[in-house]
Amino acid sequence: MPGAGDIKRLRDARERLDLHPLAIHANYLVNLASLDPVVRERSIQSFRGEMERAAAIGAEYLVVHPGSYRGRSIEQGVAAFALALRDAAHGVHTGHLTVLLENTAGAGNHLGSRFEELQSIRELARDLTGLPVGYCLDTCHLLAAGFDVSTAPGLRAMVRSAEETLGISNVLLFHANDSRGKLGSRLDRHENIGEGHIGSGGFRRILAHPKLRSKPFILETPVKHEGDDRRNLDTLKALGAYARTSARRVIV
Repeated sequence: MPGAGDIKRLRDARERLDLHPLAIHANYLVNLASLDPVVRERSIQSFRGEMERAAAIGAEYLVVHPGSYRGRSIEQGVAAFALALRDAAHGVHTGHLTVLLENTAGAGNHLGSRFEELQSIRELARDLTGLPVGYCLDTCHLLAAGFDVSTAPGLRAMVRSAEETLGISNVLLFHANDSRGKLGSRLDRHENIGEGHIGSGGFRRILAHPKLRSKPFILETPVKHEGDDRRNLDTLKALGAYARTSARRVIV
């Protein structure tokens, strides 16, 4: 657990630099959908620790992958996740923390590539825990799962589906990643902004969309060379600035 001094310095820095919201990502080994006794117990304990730390530092969002239901049905995986979240949250003072379910690329037996699965998880998890639960959508995962966010018609269809199934107000965060894999490839392979199958044009439209432009975007792009993080940030900011100044001319 972070010390009181470190927490204060973080909060002071956030206020000084206007760093809001603060979103952290749960350990990638956490699999709350698993029914394997060892994996399940370790995942519950690990996620409990993630929640405690997130609440302690005042984070607004804690992002988690729904997990893998290997050897079970989707319905069993959904129920397993919600019950594990209930157990992990038991007795934890979460403050203003909201758990965000991240969509997945759909490889293997991973939950969450379909919006209907995310909706089912959220509804059951909220019923069992009373916790605020929302969504984080990853652009690479969207494309890999079959949502063609690289084109104007595909983006419109994705937003319409998210609005109808998830509720666009419940989508509280985006992970901005280009995709090495093609549309519907099911490959979770992130690429630098503008260098993958979404492309610069795709990101301009995403950032300009009237129902998305106010959402926070966080980069998860690869670091192949020193300075790649800064270059991706600058690229995304430039595309966002273009989108804001020319929103009327960008087809959404």
